[in-house]
Amino acid sequence: MAGTTKDMSLIKQVLQLKQAGESNRGVSRKLPIDKETVNGYVNTVKANGWNISDLLEIDDPELERMFHAGSPAYTDRRMEEFLILLPRYRELLADPKSHVSRQVLFDEYRATHPDGYGKSQFYYHLKQNLVAKKDVTAVLANTYRPGEKLMVDFAGDKLSYVDAETGEVIKVEVFVACMPYSDYTYVICVPSQKTEDFLYAIRMCLEHLGGVPPILTPDNLKSAVISNDRHEPKLNKALEDMGNYYHFVVLPCDPASPTQKALVEDSVRITYNRIYARLRNRTFHSLLELNRAVWELMERHNQTRMQKRPYSREERFHAMEKELLKPLKPEPYEMRLYADLKVQANCHVELRQDKVTHFYSVPYIHVGKQARVVFTRSWVKVYVEQKLVASHIRSHTYGYTTVREHLASSCRVIMERSAAYYVEKAKDISPDCHEYVAENG
Repeated sequence: MAGTTKDMSLIKQVLQLKQAGESNRGVSRKLPIDKETVNGYVNTVKANGWNISDLLEIDDPELERMFHAGSPAYTDRRMEEFLILLPRYRELLADPKSHVSRQVLFDEYRATHPDGYGKSQFYYHLKQNLVAKKDVTAVLANTYRPGEKLMVDFAGDKLSYVDAETGEVIKVEVFVACMPYSDYTYVICVPSQKTEDFLYAIRMCLEHLGGVPPILTPDNLKSAVISNDRHEPKLNKALEDMGNYYHFVVLPCDPASPTQKALVEDSVRITYNRIYARLRNRTFHSLLELNRAVWELMERHNQTRMQKRPYSREERFHAMEKELLKPLKPEPYEMRLYADLKVQANCHVELRQDKVTHFYSVPYIHVGKQARVVFTRSWVKVYVEQKLVASHIRSHTYGYTTVREHLASSCRVIMERSAAYYVEKAKDISPDCHEYVAENG
């Protein structure tokens, strides 16, 4: 405790010297503190627009919170633009053959972003992301590899919104995920913990990250794990399909080793403190409205400097993990469903889903055989003896989807006959039959 008080007193001494017009180098000469640390304090004051006179009146504990746990890294669109440019900046600065300096980068930046950061803030944020790229010793993140793993869980407590039409309070589940190396966190509210909602939350998380880590670790959720045998967990088929689509491996937490899930549970706890607590007195009238508020607070959390570390979660993620993620597929994942159906005599399988029946054609040579039908909201594929024999666009209304080539020649002839053919054939039966068919055909 004494050390903390002394540290805050030292910061106040730095601030007083700066207020007196002393340079950063001059401050470091007068006090037992290095120039880079002085630069960090001064830049923190500038980035947050704080007044030095006001800071000198703040008690040490509050000042400590402001400098070490509560100062936002960035809060406007300029940082979004800067993060897009950052990978190229790092590449140029690391390449001695490019002969690029920070000044050159800043000049080019201001030429294309006249309303962007000034020189001091540009240098500051560039430095912060380079600092975030350096390893910090003796922290839990060192037990993880950058960009390797995404840990996911549902919070125990729920959030809610009020239906605008009925006034009903609708409770929703809160999905929490984190990249354990940087502790970068993602939160989204979904209607339930059912598989489809769970997969949707993962998909939204991956899109937010802008890439795919090779390992996903769920906390033995019923949506993710059917059997939690510690040696060979049987994954929910839908999650396994999703992993195959995005190319990630699902490795559930070992139920006998709760330390494996400590970080994501810590993220849940922080979610309670930094999101739930701040939303407790607010009322929302849709899931989207609730999520927008959650995402705003989630962004603030990720952009807040971490205790005892000179960077935020978002800075650490962009500096060390973002570029290591595998690229997303161009099309988002759709949950796959399965049905074992018999090919009927009319060369179709009958698929019933969501109270709708639709028939899809299969080549006639498979009539009477058992087929495995795999389908999503967009498409239907039919497999017979593990071979793909038919593929269709999914229909959500009653009826038939038929490919002409799937039918036997005799069936095609019958289907392709026009009404005129049957009117003409009626003449061979009797004049009265011909007249009746012609009038009612």
